[in-house]
Formats: sequence, structure tokens, C-alpha cells
Amino acid sequence: MASSISLVDSCLLHRSHASPALVHSQKLLLCQRIQAISLRHQTATFSFSSSLQAISFSGFSSHASIKKDCSSLLAVQHFTGSLTRSEGLRFAVVVARFNEIVTKLLLEGALDTFKKYSVKEEDIDVVWVPGSFEIGVAAQKLGKSGKYHSVLCIGAVIRGDTSHYDAVANSTASGVLSAGLSSGVPCIFGVLTCDDMEQALNRAGGKAGNKGSEAALTAIEMASLFEHHLQ
Repeated sequence: MASSISLVDSCLLHRSHASPALVHSQKLLLCQRIQAISLRHQTATFSFSSSLQAISFSGFSSHASIKKDCSSLLAVQHFTGSLTRSEGLRFAVVVARFNEIVTKLLLEGALDTFKKYSVKEEDIDVVWVPGSFEIGVAAQKLGKSGKYHSVLCIGAVIRGDTSHYDAVANSTASGVLSAGLSSGVPCIFGVLTCDDMEQALNRAGGKAGNKGSEAALTAIEMASLFEHHLQ
């Protein structure tokens, strides 16, 4: 089944005086229309009238090049951080001293993972704060210093008999998020929020793995993404 692109639509590209940006957007518009027809008619062939063939397409060297150029224009680019491109990346780790029996294990897991993925010890600074509530402000300060590509935040908030748990857990999460947004540096949430000590220990190297290690992987990937793709 043959499909055609209207002469009016195609003439959008015949603008010798147009700016490069406008020409690009016009080319993209035509490509999108061609793609839409192709999706409706999988066996479609595109026919251009003799009048259309006489048109000079600004930006297209020939009708034969349209398919190639459209493929390039419509291609979706995917960017992701790499766990194997950690050279030169620097990290700060903010650790809460409260519930230290848990946070030390989380820190150990994070440092082991950094080492496994070739992050040098001299490229890691560890900053201790009294509790999880104080993590956010320290992370923000470190992020804004310009010295680090990512800030890993480690803590453990364990539910007690009062509503204090909810206040601290929510404030800690908001603080880490705010630190990343305000500094422009990825601030990774590696804070456990558990119902009891058993749950926390299970997630600090026990049967549920080590969340500090997992957070370190996230820190490396985000640091790589920002450094290599989102500058």
C-alpha cells in the first residue's frame, strides 16, 4: 500500500533562508510524519510526486538520504553510568554515629564495594555525624564543596515506642534529597529505616545483604553518569 507525504508538508523544508535550528526542527517534523505512516502501514512505500521531486529539500542532500537522515534524527539516545569507569571519581561518605553497631557494618560494606570497583582509598573521605538527622546538612556542605562526584549517606533509624521514629526517618530522607537537589551532586540514600534491631542487622551484612554495599554501587553509577554524560 503506497503512502505519500503531502506537497504542503514537504515544502516546510524548502526554506533556504531558515536558521539551522528551524531547518532541523522542520526535518524532524517530516521524519516524524514519515514514521507515523510507516507504523500504520508496515509494508508502505513512500511515493513522491513529480512536483515534489523538483523541490529542493533544505538539509537533505537527496531523496535517497531521507531514510538515513530520519533514522539519525529519530534515534533515541540512552545514557547510563558505568561501574567500570571509576577512575578519577571522588566520593564522600556521611555516616551517622547513632546505632553505630549497624552503621559501621554498612560503612564496611560500602568501602569494600568501592575497593572492588577500583575506587582508590585516597578518593574517599568519611565524615561522621551524631545521628541520621544531621546527615542532610553535612551532605549538602560536601556536595557544594566541589570536591566530590557523589555523596553516600549512611545511617540507621530504628522504630521505638514513640512517634520520634517517623519524624527522624522522614526528615532524614528529605534532607538527603534536598542536599542532592541544592548541590547538584548525587546524594545517595543509604539510611536504613527498620522496625527493630534484627531487621537492621539483617540488612547490614546479614541474610538480606548489605545495603551499604548496594548504596556504594549506586554512588559509583551516578557519579559516572554525571561526570561522563550530564556535564
